[in-house]
Amino acid sequence: MTTAIVYYSQHHSNTKKLLDAICDVDMTVTLINAAEKIEVDLRNFDRIGFASGIYYSNYAKQVLNFASVNLPAQKPVFFIATCGAKRDNYFDSIKEIAKKRDCTDLGSYLCFGYDTFGPFKLVGGLKKGHPTDEEIQGAVDFYCNLGRES
Repeated sequence: MTTAIVYYSQHHSNTKKLLDAICDVDMTVTLINAAEKIEVDLRNFDRIGFASGIYYSNYAKQVLNFASVNLPAQKPVFFIATCGAKRDNYFDSIKEIAKKRDCTDLGSYLCFGYDTFGPFKLVGGLKKGHPTDEEIQGAVDFYCNLGRES
């Protein structure tokens, strides 16, 4: 099964740490940095992931724009994010794009990441030491279980 993961991981590389661990267990994963690529033909991938840090309660604009331009219809998709504080709505914007393309949602994984974005920089940041080894392993477990029924 071929998998592409489109990502944006700035500041502390929190999200990239998760993806690197996933690539360690599945070296066939293709990582696509949304900050470096604007258009990529994703039609030949069996499933597509979108991964981002959370910026002001949203996925990175680079990932959202990439998905809006490049996500083919009716693909299985999954979502990964790192954040300084957990909320239920972080995946809404990216899932809405996938829904409009009639994609199958395979699931989402969210964990903490060290956050010094915006005003958090003034107080030394939030969630220092994250993602932890357990959170990174959680992302790997999530990826390895994609498509399996519970």
